[in-house]
Amino acid sequence: MFFLFDLLHLHGESIGARPLAERKEGLRELLSQANPLPQYSDHQIGRGRAFYDHACALKVEGIVSKPADAPYAPGNRGLWLKVKCLNREEFVVVGWTDPEGSRPWLGALLLAYYDPDGKLVYAGRAGTGIDHAELERLWRRLQPLATSDTPLDVPPPRDSRFGSPLVLSRVHWVRPELVAEVKYLTWTEDNLLRQVVYEGLREDKPAADVRRPVPYPKTPEPARPAARSKRPRSG
Repeated sequence: MFFLFDLLHLHGESIGARPLAERKEGLRELLSQANPLPQYSDHQIGRGRAFYDHACALKVEGIVSKPADAPYAPGNRGLWLKVKCLNREEFVVVGWTDPEGSRPWLGALLLAYYDPDGKLVYAGRAGTGIDHAELERLWRRLQPLATSDTPLDVPPPRDSRFGSPLVLSRVHWVRPELVAEVKYLTWTEDNLLRQVVYEGLREDKPAADVRRPVPYPKTPEPARPAARSKRPRSG
């Protein structure tokens, strides 16, 4: 399905300097005379919060707001306000990475959760949202939990479509005892968290209680038909 949300030319005339609300009205009238394939992208005025909540309930990425009286400004995304639908959950801390550049103490926390079978599954990293004081506090909390072996059932992937590669030589594993609360945008098809923001440690929740189903279970490969032996034909 094809959605249209703005109109820059009408009947051979440039209308980009007109207010957005006026351009959209022209688009609505134009599409009302067209075939049903192009769809008019409607807008909401004065119901932003309710519209945002409904969008998040539908599991979309978020909403975009624009000034109704603004002209079209090519390349100027400052007129657009994108509000993302962020999820909030707790995850088990299973390690940390070395810091890079001028960042002190640690780079990011490695997160995981227990699946329904009790296996500890890697979920991704959280490095954004941690100030200097919290970096030091986390580093000191993690030191007594350090271990040479990974607590994960399966090692984490080194590469992902989103984010920098994970260098295992710069990873420090810990016993799975701390629980971190984070915000995130969505899960990738690789079952990794995307756009993660650290919110804090959950001192009131045991790590063993952090359980969830695998977001995207892998579809088993179809069974191959058994090979049949060929019988020799009689001459």
